[in-house]
Amino acid sequence: MRRTIYAALRAVGALDRRLRERLTIAGWLVLATAGTAAAAGLDTNLTVTYRAFAFLAALLGMSWIASLVFRARFEARRDMPRYATAGEPFSYRVTIVNRGARTLAGALVTERFRDPRPTFEEWKRAREPGEEQRNWFDRNVGYFRWRWLIDRRVPRDLAPAALAPLAPGERQSVKLGFTPRRRGRIEFSGLTLGRTDPLGLVKGLARVPLEARLIALPKRYRLPEIALPGRRKFQPGGVSLAVSVGDSEEFLALRDYRPGDPLHRMHWKSFARTGKPVVKEYQDEFFERHALVLDTGSAQGEDAAFEEAVALAASFVYTIDTQDCLLDLLFVGGEVRAYTAGRGQMHAEHMLEALAGVAPSAPDDFEALARAVLGRRATLSSVIAIFVHWDAERARLVSALRAEGFDVRALLVRETGDAPPGVLQLRPGKIEQGLAQLR
Repeated sequence: MRRTIYAALRAVGALDRRLRERLTIAGWLVLATAGTAAAAGLDTNLTVTYRAFAFLAALLGMSWIASLVFRARFEARRDMPRYATAGEPFSYRVTIVNRGARTLAGALVTERFRDPRPTFEEWKRAREPGEEQRNWFDRNVGYFRWRWLIDRRVPRDLAPAALAPLAPGERQSVKLGFTPRRRGRIEFSGLTLGRTDPLGLVKGLARVPLEARLIALPKRYRLPEIALPGRRKFQPGGVSLAVSVGDSEEFLALRDYRPGDPLHRMHWKSFARTGKPVVKEYQDEFFERHALVLDTGSAQGEDAAFEEAVALAASFVYTIDTQDCLLDLLFVGGEVRAYTAGRGQMHAEHMLEALAGVAPSAPDDFEALARAVLGRRATLSSVIAIFVHWDAERARLVSALRAEGFDVRALLVRETGDAPPGVLQLRPGKIEQGLAQLR
């Protein structure tokens, strides 16, 4: 039954996408009026509204046939940066070159995205925020969940750009733009030139494939000026171990062998060249290292609280100056994932890109995250922990870190309930007001 419902939703989605591409606003009005006239004129003995339906249907048919006459051969190139930000307008330039034999006039340039329809498994597993409040029929049919999955993948405020008359061989640049609805990857499949028929009901289309990918980074909040306390600690292996595991160290120089130096530090090439033993010398490094822990364990899926928690983590990544320190970002994404920025390691943009793809995990997976954080405590100076759920296990992690002398900034993003002791609670939609209390 579920696969039958999914097949029906997929067919309706394909038809809807096709009509949105082809029909103008006037075309939608004629189509709606024709549908109303058809419904009202089912009994031709009582009403003559069926004549209105026949007339309007004929208009649409003629417009559709006339739109097929439009032909265009063109090349296109996008000049687009790699990143945008969720919820913020984004614009870029597109260059069109007319490769046809006729002048292009009255055409509109429109962006075309990859098919946004979810797979059966995605549709079945997803949970629309607030879905539990819908009636039995809506929950089981899943239409609103289907629309939610599509809408979150397609940007809003996507308007076509008018193309001035373009002679054969000429090129022209136009500005396109949109607003990403959410963080994550946006995939483009090509560009479309459209021109309306003489009646202004249906658009004729010419397409060119032009694949591209854009990462919409999480939105960010302005943080109050905060000083992350903590003393500089010895980092075993120096900066080279910031994102790896092993016993290597930061290379400093070569020097003569001294009794007691380990053999694995011997520089054999220099030994062979000079005839006397030479060893590699390493530099021990002391610097601050802060952990940003994002709790992704959410039983409610990607609800408002989860998205606000990701935006909050992105705000810290964007704000903390990592020129003289290291920042470790840890969260669960199938397994515990750790990213390190600062002192020649990863840039903040790469961390934001990782946060753009964060998805909810099972609440029980927090145990592995807690072990990973405690395993790094010997090198950490302070910890910022962002939670979307609160229970005894999360309270134990905060207590264990504070018991060892760490300064822990614990933030809990949720709508209801009171804040636990020593934890700053932030409510979705009022994050910036709550952040004013952060010190």
